Formats: sequence, structure tokens, C-alpha cells
Amino acid sequence: MIDVENLTKKFDDVTAVDGVTFHVDEGEVFGFLGPNGAGKTTTVRMLSCLISKTSGDARIAGYDIDNTADSLKIRKIIGLVPDNVGLYEELSAYKNLDFYGKLYECNKTQRKENIEHFLRMLGLWDKRDVAAGAFSKGMKQKIAIARALIHEPKILFLDEPTVNLDPESSKMVREFILELKKENKTIFLNTHNLDEAQKICDKIGILNTKLMATGSPKELEESVWGSKTVIQLEQVNEMILDALDKLSLNSIINDDNKLTIDVVNPEKENPAIVAAIVRAGGHVQYVTELSPTLEDVYLKFVR
Repeated sequence: MIDVENLTKKFDDVTAVDGVTFHVDEGEVFGFLGPNGAGKTTTVRMLSCLISKTSGDARIAGYDIDNTADSLKIRKIIGLVPDNVGLYEELSAYKNLDFYGKLYECNKTQRKENIEHFLRMLGLWDKRDVAAGAFSKGMKQKIAIARALIHEPKILFLDEPTVNLDPESSKMVREFILELKKENKTIFLNTHNLDEAQKICDKIGILNTKLMATGSPKELEESVWGSKTVIQLEQVNEMILDALDKLSLNSIINDDNKLTIDVVNPEKENPAIVAAIVRAGGHVQYVTELSPTLEDVYLKFVR
């Protein structure tokens, strides 16, 4: 659905996006993580045909972003929630959406049905006749999300969609994104929110001008240090450590009767480890898995 190869954007002597390559499947939620100035918004603007590329290639549903005729087709099949919502503040929420629906050549029935559908889903139907200028930042953000969907696009680009929202509204937007995924929409999400990316993204790219890593949240987490098993014992003694040495484990750290052990296959190795400890007279208090977080992954690559 989205194919990007060596995509680069320079502003004079500054390289904002440097040779980025990735692929997003149809119906996938793809998250772009990175610090401020990493090139996330610049990438979205290129893919949305709002600014030109410097070099490289990118196709949206088979259409070339660098081809004038294709760029018009791309704009018809994508929706964009930018970092600056840019509503007509003197118009009501309903009229804002109706105006953009007309720009996308949606017929009157489609506009009416979609406006009501999305405003109800986002909890704004009762405020449909209120001028957008009277809304909070979070409410304006919701209108911008509805605006991006008014023409029923196949692909949705979201640039920090929950940045101005309170926790309850952010949760609503995340659930909304997952509902859109059920409709097989492809979603490209720029976010600083690691928890948000963890919960809703099928695949994540970590960008810092260059693309540092891509993969599912689980794949990225395992790339940091793999799996570790933590075993709390009543007491660790030499007999227990000798018994574990015979298992040829990669690494064992003993800290205040707590063993942290590197494992490759926890399901297979953990039972053997616990059995060896018990045979050596150890008393196990608990066994748990120590897993790296998406934050660990993020900090590893952006640093």
C-alpha cells in the first residue's frame, strides 16, 4: 500500500529525511516514532504530496508521489490530520466538515451520513452547530480527524493525533483508530506517545533523520536484549549456582538472592532451570519474565 525507497528531503544544506526505506501493508497501522526534528512530519508531507522529494522513490497504492497526475489520485485516496488542524474557525463543526466534503466531491447524502457518523463516534454531534473557534484544542483535533475521513479514504495519515487531548479523549481516538483498522484502512501514525504506539501499531519505524529500525513492537523489544528470566529464591548458595552452570546458560546475575538469567526459549528453558534449582535444594519464591519495553528500544536507537 505504501512503498518507500531511499526517500530523501533536503532543505538547502539541511537533510531532514535521509535515505528512508520501508513498506506498509494494506490494513496495517504503522507507527513512526522519533524525537522532534527527526523528519516524521516531513516524511508525511512528502507522502501526502504537499512537498516534493529531493531524491528516492515512494508510491501510495501504486501511484508515484513525484508524478503530477498520480499526486492528484493520491490526494483522493488519503486523509491527513496535520500537526496544525487549520479549521475555518467562524464555521460550525458541521459546516467545516460539509465544506471539505464538497471539496472531495462527496455527494450530499454521503456528506450528511459521514458527518453524523464521525461526529457521533468522536462525541461531538451535540456540538455540531458550534463555531470551531469556540472549541478547545482537543475538540478541534477531533474535528480534524473527522475531516480527514469525510471522503472515506483508503489511507489515513495522522500526525500526533492525540497531542492536545486529555486521557479520556486520547483513549477514544485510539479506539477509533482500531475501529478504522477493522474496516481495512491503512493508517500511518506519527507519535511521541510510546504507550500509544505499543497499543495500536502493527509495525513501528524509529526515525532520527535516518530510519534506525523497523518491526513489530515485539520484534523491536526483543532486539534490545532478548529474553531474561528472573527467579527470586529464599537463598542462593554455591550448590544452586553449580547446578545452573551445568545447564550452559548464557548469563546469570545474582543480586540479593534474585537470579536474572538470559534465555533464548523461555518456554523450554525455564522448567529446566527451576527443576535444577529445586534439585539443588533451592526454594523458589517466584519466577517472572523481564522484558524490554518500547521505551528501551526507542532510547537505544535515538541515542
